[in-house]
Amino acid sequence: MATMRLVEGSVIDGFTIGPIAHRGGMAIFHAVTHPDHPFPMLMKVPIMREGEDPAAIVGFEMEMMILPRLKGDHVPRFVAAGSFERQPYLAYERIAGQTLYKKLDQLPLSSNEVAVIGGKIAQALHSIHSQHVIHLDLKPSNVILRESDGKAVLIDYGLSHHGQLPDLLAEEFRLPYGTAPYMAPEQVYGDRTDPRSDIFALGVLMYFFATNLRPFGDPQSLKGLRRRVWDDPIPPRKLAPDMPPWLQEIILRCLAVDPEVRHPTAAQLAFDLTHPEQVGLTPRANKLTRDPWSVRVKRRFHPDAYRPGRRSASIDAGLNAAPIVAVAIDLSEDHRELAEHMRHAVTRILSISPGARLACINVQKLNRIAPDEALDAEGNSIHAQRLAQLRAWARPITAGAERVTYHVLEHVDPADAIVGYVRTNNVEHLILGASGGSRLRRLLGTVATSIVEHAPCTVTVVRQRDQRSDQTKPVSASLPAQSGS
Repeated sequence: MATMRLVEGSVIDGFTIGPIAHRGGMAIFHAVTHPDHPFPMLMKVPIMREGEDPAAIVGFEMEMMILPRLKGDHVPRFVAAGSFERQPYLAYERIAGQTLYKKLDQLPLSSNEVAVIGGKIAQALHSIHSQHVIHLDLKPSNVILRESDGKAVLIDYGLSHHGQLPDLLAEEFRLPYGTAPYMAPEQVYGDRTDPRSDIFALGVLMYFFATNLRPFGDPQSLKGLRRRVWDDPIPPRKLAPDMPPWLQEIILRCLAVDPEVRHPTAAQLAFDLTHPEQVGLTPRANKLTRDPWSVRVKRRFHPDAYRPGRRSASIDAGLNAAPIVAVAIDLSEDHRELAEHMRHAVTRILSISPGARLACINVQKLNRIAPDEALDAEGNSIHAQRLAQLRAWARPITAGAERVTYHVLEHVDPADAIVGYVRTNNVEHLILGASGGSRLRRLLGTVATSIVEHAPCTVTVVRQRDQRSDQTKPVSASLPAQSGS
């Protein structure tokens, strides 16, 4: 395997090598330019020396396969790759921003900042998981907050798993690979196929940023790594008393040993982090002490204790089993029958997706010019009333309370409000209602048309049952009246 000597000013495949931007343990990063790509770029070149860990080379091969397949705002834009026969390299967009490693001197951060950062990373994880990739090395130095929009960009895919590509690391090596403080229990035991491993790592990162302590320390042996299967961390509210219970609830759920207990998807985790008032609290939210020693010893030695095992389900199957479903409900009296039909439709959809999260939404339409009324004629909050009505509408639905949330959106344009909500919260299935009245369809058809045109998800329209039509029909109908939702 021949390699070129890359020095500042040399040229390879049209790329002019600039100064070293960063020197890591497994690769050197050069700033580069190319006449065909007029934006800042980096060239990542693996360090290949006598006695170098062969896993580093295999990991570089994995990144060369994975990075070109990733798109979107949460990954650096791939430009080119060089072969191992001549000179291996990866050229990609240089993200303007700093890694979260730069924040370590500022720890601990406020709970609000931890939640904001966590929500951004969860959005980024949802993006790559949707593209069949599990990162498996999430840590502060692998997250950049982009200067232009504040979005989280995930870098370094050398340890990642792509659900549709050969996993060279799993095929060639038996030891677990990752960064010790952030490795999920199943990852420690060799399972590289569960997207919820990234959720565990994000839980570690949020715990660390909120307390300035890593929940499981920094073990340097396989035995030390395996302690996290049975030895629970100090509850973060013990270390950070100002932390609200909802944030501890989220963090400790992320750190659950069994992946089935964690958030089923990064999208659902992002939803919780951005809607703290909707987080369902369990006893772990107020926990201030570790489990008793006797309980931890039992977890370690009991024959029925949890032991991570390899999953057979694909990445896509896990995402499809736990979508975020939204239903836009009209709360006016003259649409009560339609609301009933919508409830039946939602119940059927949830029955085939047992891990789904349901968001019940209503739009409180604001005036463009005239002042808006926040109180009704009796002095009661309109917003609060609508929240109560949404809860009443959803009460007969058999889904667990922790799976249902309620949102009143205030906006001058109901269609924009609903589409914006869908985009921001990674909604995968939106359910609308439509009255059978032709006059109403003529008046409001543009709202539904706008939603169907712009919503980045599946949209189902439920019609009011009559003798000539089925209850649920394909997308084509209008949005109900009153509030625009």
